[in-house]
Amino acid sequence: MTMPADAAEARAQGWRTLAALHDRIDGRLAKALAAEHGVSVSEYTVLDVLSRQEEHHMRMQQLSAAAVLSQSATTRLVTRLEDRGLLSRYLCPTDRRGIYTEVTPAGQELLAAARPTHDRVLREALDEAREVPELAPLVDALAALPAPAG
Repeated sequence: MTMPADAAEARAQGWRTLAALHDRIDGRLAKALAAEHGVSVSEYTVLDVLSRQEEHHMRMQQLSAAAVLSQSATTRLVTRLEDRGLLSRYLCPTDRRGIYTEVTPAGQELLAAARPTHDRVLREALDEAREVPELAPLVDALAALPAPAG
């Protein structure tokens, strides 16, 4: 069964609009996080995801999924952060095949300094995007999302 041409175009336009919003936000975050804290958006995301875990660690596979990165990209990024002393890796005590990654105290310190910058720039970028008629519905949809549990 094929999709009607107008539905396919609407879906494609929706995707382009979502990509435009993402690029707008990602660019602003990339500049601010690099300039003020020396981290990329992906590095910040990995630190943030790990810090929100109960024991500040995750298996590498889970981290890849949570950070929306391929496993190879996650491994390279974790290695860079480990080399900087911001993360550490260790074998899972119950399954020697599993590798955990956790935030070090230095990583927690960097994240604490970068989080206000991230949140401010994200808020500013979304506020500006809300003024663009094509982007406003997506910004409103993000604002309507429920807060995460926990």
